[in-house]
Amino acid sequence: MSTAALRIGTRGSALALTQTGMVADDLSAATGVKTELVTITTAGDRSKEPLSRAGGVGLFTGALRDALLAGECDLIVHSLKDLPTAPHDQLTIAAITARVDPRDALCARDGLTLDALPRGARVGTGSPRRMAQLKAKRPDLEVIDIRGNVDTRLGRVSEGDLDAVVLAAAGLERLGRKDVVTEYLDADAWPTAPGQGALAVEVRNGEEHLVTALDHAETRAAVEAERHVLAALEAGCSAPVGARAVVDAGLLLLSVSVYSLDGTTVLTSSHGAVWPDESASIDVADGVARELLAAGAAELTGASS
Repeated sequence: MSTAALRIGTRGSALALTQTGMVADDLSAATGVKTELVTITTAGDRSKEPLSRAGGVGLFTGALRDALLAGECDLIVHSLKDLPTAPHDQLTIAAITARVDPRDALCARDGLTLDALPRGARVGTGSPRRMAQLKAKRPDLEVIDIRGNVDTRLGRVSEGDLDAVVLAAAGLERLGRKDVVTEYLDADAWPTAPGQGALAVEVRNGEEHLVTALDHAETRAAVEAERHVLAALEAGCSAPVGARAVVDAGLLLLSVSVYSLDGTTVLTSSHGAVWPDESASIDVADGVARELLAAGAAELTGASS
């Protein structure tokens, strides 16, 4: 490890650099250590294939993890929604930052909302979950599978190629682009990806002390519940699964919805548990997963039964 500064590995996109810079600043403020960013190109950055065909958003994590294991950096930062649920045998998620807005945001031409979009409007997203939700809400829309960074996606709206795109509100907020949002989609009716809105800081096993000052207990409880359901369903991080967990008045409340890709079927389950209880996240997730699997969720996600 560098004695001069902690080296933080990050993807090179504007959003990744902004998010990692925020983590670096918070870490320096909390511990007094110096930090420097190390930019790493991932397979997901090089690929032009739709995420659903190219292997899902887990494409963005492999190169970062390889760099960490090779000693090229001391810690790495992920958007938690992009991180596979299976634990890594040599790495640990040592900190999960306080979650910001977990909602999805519609960015449409002419200030339109989802209900106000005309029939046949072209709406872009690279997420199978968002595709299913759009088809469930507005089966008349033409849903377009897209790739690219935030500016690229927004550019397709401003250039007239698309009528709207759906993006994570958290990313737009961190980039200072809330002005492009024409509608925030209600988190209860439109649950988002497990972990959306939170950042994960990963280190080599045994080096958790480097970043534990950044860990936010309530956020960790909520996102661990969401991600445990995803793992129990044997669904990947790009599966058509929406989750919402919150800590409120001493309870951890979790609701999860699983969609068919065409949006015609949705299965939902909700459970709660007392928090803080070290087993609360697992308890609520196990209850939800059992109900969803009994109702046929494995067939909707494409997981093996």
